[in-house]
Amino acid sequence: MLTGVVLAACSTGQTGFQPAKTPQYTDSSTPMHSTSWQQLPGWQDDNLLSAWSAFQTSCEKLSRKPDWASVCNDARHVDPLDSRAIRRYFEQHFTPFSLSNSDGSTVGTITGYYEPVLRGSRTRHGPYQVPLYRNMGSSSLMAASRSQLIKSGVLHGRELVWVDDPVEAAFLQIQGSGRIKLAEGGEMRVGFAGATDQPFQSFARWLLDHGEITPAQATLPGIKAWANANPGRVQEMLNVNPRFVFFRELDSTHKDSDGPIGAQGVPLTPERSIAIDPKQIPLGAPVFLSTTRPLSNQRMQRLMLAQDTGSAIKGTVRADFFWGHGDEASLNAGRMKQPGQMWVFLPNRQ
Repeated sequence: MLTGVVLAACSTGQTGFQPAKTPQYTDSSTPMHSTSWQQLPGWQDDNLLSAWSAFQTSCEKLSRKPDWASVCNDARHVDPLDSRAIRRYFEQHFTPFSLSNSDGSTVGTITGYYEPVLRGSRTRHGPYQVPLYRNMGSSSLMAASRSQLIKSGVLHGRELVWVDDPVEAAFLQIQGSGRIKLAEGGEMRVGFAGATDQPFQSFARWLLDHGEITPAQATLPGIKAWANANPGRVQEMLNVNPRFVFFRELDSTHKDSDGPIGAQGVPLTPERSIAIDPKQIPLGAPVFLSTTRPLSNQRMQRLMLAQDTGSAIKGTVRADFFWGHGDEASLNAGRMKQPGQMWVFLPNRQ
């Protein structure tokens, strides 16, 4: 993901429920403590209808887990068009846990990501000269760097689709999924299908450190402008990130309105899904987020679902906010690097 990319609530208790015990759901070292609903800034003001749809999607997977089966089953009886009923459901079935960093601080970094839209073709011709590759399967070269992998020739014959822009293709590898507008007509959606064992390195950071761009230019348009002005150095820049990502074509039944498939295995919901560190937060869990909009002090306080992960998303108070697809989503994602606080909701024991 291109990383740019807190603080009125209510509480209703119900007898018969006990707060969840943290180690039951997360790594026992995760720094968190239970809190009251009144401590969640903006909880009372959030319109929960779109979050409810995302939560029900998470429950398709969570309901198979013993700790979550009961709350997901009870969710089926909630009116999906009644925001107050949805809020009451969460307050009766969950306990909010305030997340902290290892040093005890509660403020972390919130970045953004999006679903790229590229131009491409199923066959190599004309401007479509940049391949996206299928996974190699088992190979001793999975530990190789990007440049070593490309030079080895082992990827020959593994081409999935050809696109027209190497920088856009590199950003697609960072995001992990996207849409390809095909020259033949129609659209292909591609999703993450594995990656090499190399760590992610930011070529935006490399350009900044070498004085090639300014901080204001560390966006997709800014990096593309640099690439257009320095065509002979594009591969040098791309090789800075040794991690290589493979793709698969998503099933044709995947609806156009659906977001990409996240790490939980469900479609992401724009502005309601986040990527988190699964060592700290259970995949699929509801997470209340208090942050600000990109490059502003405008508060953004809403219920999110932890439905994705990312190689750069490490730590407890750390999240990547999914903006959706299109130009506005790309702009918001590229600009977002905001301070934020997070609360994870864990099921009560009945």
